Amino acid sequence: MRHRPNEDLVKGDTQSTLEKGLQAIYQVLAVVLCVFILVAVNTTILDQTPNLAIFGMLGLVLVFIQRPFVLKWRDHIGVRLVDVAFCLLTIFAFGYVCIQSEPLTQSFWVGGSKLGDRAGSEVGLDFVVGLVGLIVVLEATRRTIGWTLPILCGVFILYAFFGASMPDGLFPHRGFDWQRVVSQTFLQNGVFGIALRVMFLYVFLFVLFGTLLEQTGATGYIINMARRIFHKSPGGPAKVAVLSSGLMGSLSGSAVANTATTGTFTIPLMKSAGFKPETAAGVEAAASSGGALMPPIMGAGAYMMLEMVEPEVKFLEIIKAAIIPAVLYYVALLLSVHFQAKKIGAKVGAENAEELETRHPFQGLVFFSAFVILIALLVIGYTPFRSVSLALVAILLLSAFNPATRVSAQGVFDAMIRAARSGITLIAAAACVGIILGVVYLTGIGTKLPNAIQPLAQDNTLLALFLMMVSTIILGMGLPSAVCYLLMATLIGTVLPLLGTAPLAAHLFIFYFGMMSMVTPPVALAAYTAAAIAKADVMKSGFVAFRFALVGFALPYAFVLRPELLMLQADGHAAGIGPILGHVALALVAITGLAASVTGFAFTILTRPSRVVLLAASLVVFFTRFSGVQLTMQLAAVLVIVLLLGLNRAKVRAA
Repeated sequence: MRHRPNEDLVKGDTQSTLEKGLQAIYQVLAVVLCVFILVAVNTTILDQTPNLAIFGMLGLVLVFIQRPFVLKWRDHIGVRLVDVAFCLLTIFAFGYVCIQSEPLTQSFWVGGSKLGDRAGSEVGLDFVVGLVGLIVVLEATRRTIGWTLPILCGVFILYAFFGASMPDGLFPHRGFDWQRVVSQTFLQNGVFGIALRVMFLYVFLFVLFGTLLEQTGATGYIINMARRIFHKSPGGPAKVAVLSSGLMGSLSGSAVANTATTGTFTIPLMKSAGFKPETAAGVEAAASSGGALMPPIMGAGAYMMLEMVEPEVKFLEIIKAAIIPAVLYYVALLLSVHFQAKKIGAKVGAENAEELETRHPFQGLVFFSAFVILIALLVIGYTPFRSVSLALVAILLLSAFNPATRVSAQGVFDAMIRAARSGITLIAAAACVGIILGVVYLTGIGTKLPNAIQPLAQDNTLLALFLMMVSTIILGMGLPSAVCYLLMATLIGTVLPLLGTAPLAAHLFIFYFGMMSMVTPPVALAAYTAAAIAKADVMKSGFVAFRFALVGFALPYAFVLRPELLMLQADGHAAGIGPILGHVALALVAITGLAASVTGFAFTILTRPSRVVLLAASLVVFFTRFSGVQLTMQLAAVLVIVLLLGLNRAKVRAA
């Protein structure tokens, strides 16, 4: 017993040395990951599978270093040794696929003998590697986003095993042994398929694009710019949250990351202006969740659609289609915030502009120039990954001209480390979704499920859309929105052309609800992040966020039923300016009615019956086509909204 203190001291020193070593390795690998991606996407040094294997390996090793096996025991040396073991298993499995990618997937001859082409006839070691790979992917996903996706993945794997025992309603198939499942989900088309490829080619680069822009002071500049715009407006801080979160969210694509970044500034401002903590949290969550809907970046969503939409669409077609709904979403949010501020008598943002923090205008020049350069490169025909790579160089060159924006070598390293911290969640989730997609391809459920939905799509478009919405929201509760979109687009992609609308409209429908899952209780992750910052009740914040983001649940129906809101006709061709303006005008009336109904205020307090009628009339506008009897219903609903708002205005004048 006398020697116990010395033993504890030695143990503590050993643990401290191990932790310091792991953190040093983490920082080095984070930089290596970013540099590797930039080199790999712009060269042809390695083929696709080795690139994805190295990408996945680096990402998962970073997960196991950053996220301990048991979070509350992260200071226990035994737990950290388990993490080290998972790192080594990851290197073994992914490194094997990298080295063996040719013999696993291609035939080649050496000395008159055929080697390779082991697909379907893998050796024992291949299966061991595949099994280890599945385990590390599932564990990395559990550590980053929780149990939802690994459990869903487990359900699909069981479906692959026991397909022959499934009843008719659950899409039976002949069933497969574990070797075939392992081969399909890890060694062949699963983990190293489209989900991980999209993260590799597009999404991670835009995460890096955003973190590097932040190093130039762009985040602070955008927030300060918004404060200057709204500094004399009622509820100015809440409007700052809406504008700044929309601009920054387009870069990050992550509602949670956007909330954590801008919410740190905006939520305290809203509380100081008189908003309740739950309201401040709800506004920030709703604004942040809409960020990825905003062109031109759309959290890299535009680039995922380049891979998924059939027939193929161009980048400019996607951002052109997305611009009106995104603007309408934020107009609705600004209206809701304005009505809420007037209702509670919220303070303005600041007495005068001089009270605001001074920001160098060159920060704004770098921010907006980076967008312009990126779009210009895409317009002239550069690939998305080459465009963003050159835009990263442009940021560094432009920022060097002024001390206020200049990014040091340390700043670049910090941006890479932050990008890795944000990106590894997407890497793990994409790899795990790849397992599900591997089962989908293996069992044929990818054609059976659409065949079951197809009659609904032909007979009742609204019911088909509703089922798609529910499925997307449920999946989105446990997935990053980008990954949710990829999974849904793969599962039901063949159904989308049957909805009687432009294919791009159907894909945007899924994409929207993947984002709206971030503010849909009971698992509204963006709202819960905002609640933590606001020190507010979690569930109340979730329902407030849902209420403020309600227009985001209605707009997708509107642009599927009336694709003119996407500047398209039902056949996918460009719509005329007259129909576009007409539908936008109707939508503006509907979102005004919806904002008034949600807040219970327009020009003065609204009665409960008036709020109910406004809500119903607004939803009629969103959920009807512009033809036949539905056109009559729509115009009548618009008339009701205008009449009720007019009566509310007259009530103020008469007072």
